[in-house]
Amino acid sequence: MVMHSSKAVLGQLNSRRGEQALEVAGRWGFAARGVIYVLVGVLALRIALGGGGGEQADKGGALAEIASKPFGAALLWVVGIGLVGMALWQLSEAVWGTKTTKRLLSVGRAVFYGVVSWSVLTFAAGDHSQGGGSSDQQSQDVTAKALDLPAGQWLVAAVGVGIAVTGVVGAVRAGMRKYHKHLKLGEMSATSRRAVDVTGVSGGIARGLVFLVAGGFAVAAAVQYDPDKAKGMDDTLRAFAGTPAGPWLMAAIALGLAMFGVFCFAMARWRRV
Repeated sequence: MVMHSSKAVLGQLNSRRGEQALEVAGRWGFAARGVIYVLVGVLALRIALGGGGGEQADKGGALAEIASKPFGAALLWVVGIGLVGMALWQLSEAVWGTKTTKRLLSVGRAVFYGVVSWSVLTFAAGDHSQGGGSSDQQSQDVTAKALDLPAGQWLVAAVGVGIAVTGVVGAVRAGMRKYHKHLKLGEMSATSRRAVDVTGVSGGIARGLVFLVAGGFAVAAAVQYDPDKAKGMDDTLRAFAGTPAGPWLMAAIALGLAMFGVFCFAMARWRRV
């Protein structure tokens, strides 16, 4: 009886340690995602205001910005490992989740963050051809390969529609403050709640608009059978400057993305993981 009791206690301790490790991984992942979005927003804002030079307002540009700073190499590893943590946490959600739809979404997110973390870590290790490339060129290359597949146009169009729908749903959910159900609201002060709502709503809507426009470009690439119509994050953001609102709309979207990054930091602190 004592032996069985001891094994049960050890099993509970190991289970609890595993849960704590996954919680740390998830929170680290949200913080790492926040760093990327804040930097992309800042880079896009520079470009919108006439600066930025040859900078890219995308993940590659964000990594280059980190690398250029003191202790940048170490920070790149921190961000990359954090994104690995996000991938592992999403994978745990896929394994132990209760709803099939959410589990499938978690699988997709786990794969996505796995790929992103690999590109960041290879960049940190010195291979800048992986994580530091232009998102625009990468999007066009992937689209060109996809278009050459059987039913490639339909595949690219479906992906584009999926990205656009993801953007619309994300923006609507942000506007409705659906993220509240994931937060430990009882541990937050009134000021913290207001700050989270400002960053969560504005950031979520801005991010959703970027996804919507990027998806539209992918659909255009499929319809016209032209991979050059596909746009990465950088060209998608620059497209906002080409609207009648001019660079001011791009600046507003850029601020929104930076806000979303700050919102990710809040999720790292108060999300139920």
